[in-house]
Formats: sequence, C-alpha cells, structure tokens
Amino acid sequence: MSAKLFSYEEVSKHSTRKDLWMIIDKKVYDITAFVDEHPGGEEVLLDEGAKDASGPFDDVGHSDDARDLLKKYYIGDVDTSSTPVVVSRQETQVLDNGPQGNPLRIIVPVLLLAGYIYYRFFMQN
Repeated sequence: MSAKLFSYEEVSKHSTRKDLWMIIDKKVYDITAFVDEHPGGEEVLLDEGAKDASGPFDDVGHSDDARDLLKKYYIGDVDTSSTPVVVSRQETQVLDNGPQGNPLRIIVPVLLLAGYIYYRFFMQN
C-alpha cells in the first residue's frame, strides 16, 4: 500500500495549535499532539508548521531520537508535483496593561546625554 499524498496547499491549511501539520524531508507529519511536548516550546512549531520545515529541522541538529519520534506522527508524503505555498501567520496581539517595550530604548540615550553634559560642563572647566 502506497503512502497517502498531500499537496502543499492541503498541508498549509493545518496551521493552528489544535491542527498542525509539518513537512520534513518530503514526509507529512500531524504534530498536533506533540505541540505541548516539544522541548523547544510550541512557538517554533507554530512558526514552522503548515509548510516544509526540513531546513529549520536540520539546522537545529535534532538527534536520532527526535527523528525516530517523527515516525509516530507520520501521515503521508508530500506531492512534489504540487506547488509550494507561502504560509502567512496572522499576528495575535496580547492585551496587557503592563509596560510595553524595552526600557533600554530610553535609558541608554538618557545616559549618553548625561555623559555628554557631564563631560562638556564639568571636565572641560
């Protein structure tokens, strides 16, 4: 029995935390059940999910154990005659009443200005 073929477009439709597929080395994996277990966190899976993640998967240097674990989630092969699609992520905004941004964006310029003023008025006299 041959493996089921999935087009890139079909894989791209499975892009949520509750329904996440991924292509690695021309094989399609349904990794939905693995999202909570992934040692690198769910963010990376959501960023690389619903598309061909072969490059990022190899770049991280996953162990042989990680590759063996993939077998459990294998659901078929990618149809290489189909056209790859660009998967766009919809940004989600987290509503938070706390401080926003990096405080160093303000602290560093203020320190530089204070250093300049100190040097200009106190060191040159």
